[in-house]
Amino acid sequence: MKTHTASTRRYSSLDRLFINADHAMRTLFGRPQTTERSSPATNLTEPELRKDQRRHVARLMRINHTGEVCAQALYQGQALTAKLPETRQRMERSAEEENDHLAWCETRLEELGDRKSLLNPLWYAGSFAMGATAGIAGDKWSLGFVVETERQVESHLDDHLEQIPAQDEKSRAILEQMKVDEIKHAQVAKSAGGADLPGPIRLAMKLTSRIMTRTVYWV
Repeated sequence: MKTHTASTRRYSSLDRLFINADHAMRTLFGRPQTTERSSPATNLTEPELRKDQRRHVARLMRINHTGEVCAQALYQGQALTAKLPETRQRMERSAEEENDHLAWCETRLEELGDRKSLLNPLWYAGSFAMGATAGIAGDKWSLGFVVETERQVESHLDDHLEQIPAQDEKSRAILEQMKVDEIKHAQVAKSAGGADLPGPIRLAMKLTSRIMTRTVYWV
């Protein structure tokens, strides 16, 4: 079922706060509302993995799931404080596609017999705050934040693709499609006027991402 965004009609600031609260609850505790795209892994065979391989892949997919939780929060925070309606709509459309990723990762986690990160509410709150702050700074910086985020996610996905066993075509197909989408989101944000972020901010984003991935692998 295709999601409906707040861009289909005019909402007050209070309405948007309630919408964002509802979105947070759905992201963290409900089932993601996806677009019409099916998972790239739908028709692929479950691979035979050793116990240690299955555990490692599951933890990698848990990291990717949490990354998509953060992406939802970032886009929702940016959409809430975006200055221009066009920017808000771009954020909301990207959030819809990221919701597909969230659902695909969640399903794959279930297939691998593992759980989502217990720290997802914490990461959602922090990412929403960062997104809202970027939006307040101005649309060119908000879009620039998207560009840098997606570039870092692309690098992170490449690293995971190298670690996944060759026979696990299901996990690989999901991550490869996610990478295609992330590249597109970065290109759209850049062409819409995204500014290059200062070096210290890019470094801080990398350090935050590193802390998140190392923590979520275990918790």
